[in-house]
Amino acid sequence: MFSLAFRSVRQRPGRFVGTLLAAFLGATVTMTFNSMHDTAGAAGVDDRSAESLTLAAGVVGGYGTLLVFFAIASTLTVNVRQREEEMGLLRRTGATPAQIKRMIVGESVLVALAATVLAIGPAMLGGRALFDMFQDTDQVAADVDFAFGPIALSAGFGITLIAAAGAAYLAVRRATRTAAGAAGAGEPRGRLRNVGGGLALVTGLGGAATTFVFESTDPALMAPAAYGAILLSIGLAAFSPALLRMLLRRVGRPIGALGAGGYLAVLNTRQRAAELAGVLMPLVLFIGVATATVYMQAVESDAIEASGLAKSVDDKNLETMNLIVVGVIVGFACIMLINSLYAATSYRSREFGGQRLAGATPRQVLGMVVTEGLLLTVTGVVLGTAAGLAGLVPFNMVRTDTVWPEQSPLVWLGIVATAAAATMVTGWATARRALRTPAVVAVTKAA
Repeated sequence: MFSLAFRSVRQRPGRFVGTLLAAFLGATVTMTFNSMHDTAGAAGVDDRSAESLTLAAGVVGGYGTLLVFFAIASTLTVNVRQREEEMGLLRRTGATPAQIKRMIVGESVLVALAATVLAIGPAMLGGRALFDMFQDTDQVAADVDFAFGPIALSAGFGITLIAAAGAAYLAVRRATRTAAGAAGAGEPRGRLRNVGGGLALVTGLGGAATTFVFESTDPALMAPAAYGAILLSIGLAAFSPALLRMLLRRVGRPIGALGAGGYLAVLNTRQRAAELAGVLMPLVLFIGVATATVYMQAVESDAIEASGLAKSVDDKNLETMNLIVVGVIVGFACIMLINSLYAATSYRSREFGGQRLAGATPRQVLGMVVTEGLLLTVTGVVLGTAAGLAGLVPFNMVRTDTVWPEQSPLVWLGIVATAAAATMVTGWATARRALRTPAVVAVTKAA
């Protein structure tokens, strides 16, 4: 089946663009930060420089591993779901579930391998830029030279290929069960998501509560609050389908009364709530992590400035780590959001065609997509803000002895505006492109 996977990728490369982009960015980030391990391990590097470089590689490298898996998994899940009809046809013509799994896993590994090779050059440039930033802030001695070596390469290829294979296996396992008509095919996945979400919520609340154990000047004060916000974002995203349905019970009737577009949006969102979790997860993660981390760093910087003390090397190191972590996570989450929403909306070409043949106008279909985007945005903003505040408020209480941070809400508004723009523009532009296909062609063409 590996030869079939190669032919599949060669014949339909456009289908794998999302996976290629996710794997490329993941490999770039992984190799960029693991190159700090290569640099720290070179001969003649002093202990202070090695500590700063190793900390950057370890912290962001750990986050990067999870983000690579989630980014690839989000695109592969939608990609595999779009191919359920194809997999059903393969099953009916004699292919076994194991053969289909090997084919799709092989496709994913091939795409991830190509993406990692393409990422080597950008990773070297990114590693050099990151290293220069450390030197510019006096966290690394001026006589230390940048190195890009075996640790970066092995981490890039190993993590990306394993993440691609694992994500593809999990995605196709459920799809083949559905194609084979297995009863309750979605139940194990739902139970697993609920258990994982519950563990993330409990661990996140524990992490945020642990903040009160630290002193206000403890260098590690921000860590439990930030980890708590991240885990709470993941946990709330896991339960987002139920929370989205709860929102629809309250606002569904007024939205449905706005017209055909609103009615269709409420109906489709209610039916597709579980599928939309793949879009809500990066949206909630984007808002929650950005809100918590950016405001925590602002609170910390203002507290140091108010004390009249200059920032130490440890303070600069911590600030750099926070900015890098939030940049990596938020950037990945935004890309995951756009990829997932683009794939999910483009997949609905046949649905849009059927609605138009049933009497809906293109404007009503676009109105439906825009309304769905608004519902997703509101849900994501509420859940993400709640997760961010759950980490930010304990940190602010310990650091400043006040409950509410004094920083401007304009930063939060900017985060929300960015998330809303990514959601609305991607959904609208993709739907508008899908509507260019004649309705009859859209309904009859192969999925």
